[in-house]
This record gives sequence, C-alpha cells and structure tokens, in this order.
Amino acid sequence: MSDDVEWVDDEAGPVVRPYALTGGRTSTASAAFDMLSMVVATGSAISGAAAGHLGSEHRRLLGLMRRTRPIVELASEIGLPIGVVKVLLGDLLDQGLVLVRSPAPASISPEEGLLREVLSGLRAL
Repeated sequence: MSDDVEWVDDEAGPVVRPYALTGGRTSTASAAFDMLSMVVATGSAISGAAAGHLGSEHRRLLGLMRRTRPIVELASEIGLPIGVVKVLLGDLLDQGLVLVRSPAPASISPEEGLLREVLSGLRAL
C-alpha cells in the first residue's frame, strides 16, 4: 500500500468534512463578514507562529487573493461552503494576512439615467 493518501474521491468529493477544516468552529470572533465583503491578501510574510496555525486551505485562500475579491467568489472558486471560508478568513485576518472591506452601501448606486441606457442597450441586442 502506498504512503500517499488521496483526500479527494472523484465520486464522493472531498473526504475531509468542512467542520474538520475549521476545528469545529462555525464563526469567527474577529469580524462578522458579509457575503459581499471584499478581501485581499496584505502581502505580509507568514511568521513562524502563524505558519503553525495555517492549514493548506488557508494557503489556498491566500493564493486566490492576489487582487480584491468578494467572499462568495472565493468560496465558489475554492469549493467550500461560505461559512467555512468565513472562519478561515477570520483566522487570516487575526494573523494580519488579509484586509477586509465592507461592500458599498446600497444607497450608493448608479444613476437612473445610466441604468436606463444599459437597459436600452441590452434590449437592442
């Protein structure tokens, strides 16, 4: 038998359950993330203490955050439930490895004239 362990089964999907990735945690103490919150890696080096607490999923998330992206997009790309991604991002935020920005308030929306032009252009297609 090989020492290599296959953690993904083509038919069943990931063998490791999401709660195992977060150590059973379902929320983060550091921040309440909105699904549309924007996150980006700070580019800070991972210190020795932080490296011991970060798993492979944390590192995968950091690799996806070279540019500012919404949390829902990260969850979709990494293939994990949004709740798990929020907990993992909370860990990264605690370590100072990511920045989180709240989504723009709904009151800041495009002008009605611009929306009408876009609608008119779509209808013309």
